[in-house]
Amino acid sequence: MRLDGLLSDETVLGEVGARLERIRLQRNTSQADLARSAGISRRSLQRLEAGEDVQLTTLLRTLRALELLQGLDAAVPEPLPSPLEEVARAGRPRRRARHRAGPPPAPPSGGWRWGDEPGDAAGEGPGGR
Repeated sequence: MRLDGLLSDETVLGEVGARLERIRLQRNTSQADLARSAGISRRSLQRLEAGEDVQLTTLLRTLRALELLQGLDAAVPEPLPSPLEEVARAGRPRRRARHRAGPPPAPPSGGWRWGDEPGDAAGEGPGGR
């Protein structure tokens, strides 16, 4: 069963509990052993596997004992910074050049200038006559 927003809370709890029970059984672990390694009571584990309401710490401890806690990273990802936070953190990105008052800067010595095209000895430009 795929978990989605259309399912009731009870259905989701039941499916999560059933998945945890299947994982525990695939690993050939008893409820008593898993409860002991998770630091919870056997009755709490039974309630979790039955899809009943349990404390969030019971779920977290069970996931940790089954080495599944890292799966919460995919379920509840770290939010990406907003564009405003990016600007505040990295400084404002440049959007355009600033106008400078005064004459344009002189070209670097030995650099290219208009009229320096090859074959432009007569000042005719790149197209010839």
